[in-house]
Amino acid sequence: MQKGKKNKNTDDSAYIEFVVEKYSKMLFRICFVLLCNEADAEDAVQETFLKYFTKAPAFSSEEHRKAWLIRVATNICKNALRFRMRHATVDINEVKNIGVNDKDVGIMEAIMELPPKYKIVMDLYYIEGYRIKEISDITGATPAAIRKRLQYARNSLKMEFERGDSFEV
Repeated sequence: MQKGKKNKNTDDSAYIEFVVEKYSKMLFRICFVLLCNEADAEDAVQETFLKYFTKAPAFSSEEHRKAWLIRVATNICKNALRFRMRHATVDINEVKNIGVNDKDVGIMEAIMELPPKYKIVMDLYYIEGYRIKEISDITGATPAAIRKRLQYARNSLKMEFERGDSFEV
């Protein structure tokens, strides 16, 4: 920004606080599910907000802002995953620290085992409450691909729980 010109969105500390408070938990959950690491998820959320406040894009609605933040966060996570290539590890004890109920920890652990493209659709559909078309718009995949990913993820989780040798629900 040029000296003397001010962007009303980035200069208002109350506005910044509002946006961070409103979206940080949701973005953290999404990033944590994708990255399987609390510290990396926190970094991704910070980087997402940094991009948001430095670019200060104009949005037509709150849903547009939310979708943009989710899209940027998932892209940052994908870049982080590419960077560390197949060295991703998760301490299963970290799952208990992200605010899920004790009874949901087994489900969360099973979701953590899914490939990233299935994790994000499960999170957006079941936790965030997005419809398939909205998830399609956010991720850039077709609605048919989103339905198939949800089907694959549900079947994988069902098989995991039917085996009974992994997690308790």
